[in-house]
Parts: sequence; C-alpha cells; structure tokens
Amino acid sequence: MTLSPSGWISNYADALYAYAKPRVNDAQLAEDLVQETFLSAWKAREGFKGEASEKSWLFTILKNKIIDHYRKKSKEIIQTGSGQDATDIFFNGAEHWTEKDKPMNWGIDGADNIQQKEFYQILENCKKKLQQQQQAVFVMKYMEDMDADEICKALNITSSNYWVLIHRAKLGLRACLEKNWINLK
Repeated sequence: MTLSPSGWISNYADALYAYAKPRVNDAQLAEDLVQETFLSAWKAREGFKGEASEKSWLFTILKNKIIDHYRKKSKEIIQTGSGQDATDIFFNGAEHWTEKDKPMNWGIDGADNIQQKEFYQILENCKKKLQQQQQAVFVMKYMEDMDADEICKALNITSSNYWVLIHRAKLGLRACLEKNWINLK
C-alpha cells in the first residue's frame, strides 16, 4: 500500500478533526493537532510500511498527538493529592458507583437523536468544566479506552493520583449532568 499525501486533507481532515475535537474540547487545538498529524505523517512517510491503511495510520498519529498534548499539560499542573480520598466512598473497587451513591435514573431514550445531540453537547460542556488533568484522565480512559497503567505512564502520575483524578472527574460530570440535563427533564 502506498501513501497519497496530496489527498490527505480532502480525504481525512474532517474525520480527524471530528475525532480530535471532543477529546480536547477546543476547536483551535483540534485543528492544530490535525495539522501536526499531517506534518508528522509527511515527515514519517518514508517509514510507512503499509501494515495499516493510510487512514488508520493517520488516526494513530493523531491519537498519539492527543496523548502527547495531555502528557505535556500534566507536567504543567501540580499533581493533586494522593492516597485515600473522600471520593473513594462513592465507588467500589471495580470503579462502579456504590449502590447507595449511584446516580438517579437519567431517563434518556437512546432512540431520540435530537435528545442525544443535546445530551452530548451538555456532556462536552460539563467535560470542559473539569480540571485539565481530570479531563485528560477521563478522555484517555473512556474515549481512548486506555487502561490505568497506560494513563499513569503517559501522564507521569502515580496510581493513587490516577484514582483520585478519575473519581473526581466522575463526580464532577455527575453533578454537572444532573444540574444541566437530568433535573431539566
């Protein structure tokens, strides 16, 4: 398989942007990451082995650019506390809500596309309200499907710091969604 760099922008720019934007919550940053993806791909084009499709290769580069963005940001942020945190009481060892603390039924019908769009817009707005490092951990875990060890390594944080961040992200999103979506229904 050979690369076709002349068609990258017309063939993949919109899809790459659509992938990046919800992961970084910033339109300009998403555009920059897509441009960096194309630049990195251009520089690495001689090393392309054709083991994946051109599209998959570009998406992999973008995914790594997003992780690098959060890795850089994590170095700029002072790590939050470590060890046992008061938020630990809300979750069990499998990262699920405890029975007494689980969120109320949100009553969202998956068949209603308009309602889904509204929900995802509110979720994006709520995600923006998280602290940068909480947002990074949330995106890597639930949007990039990375495991805790990978996230800790990528962000250079401890396991206990990871758990504090993911718990606080869940609590923050829960509170924001209940305030801005569930209680408005």
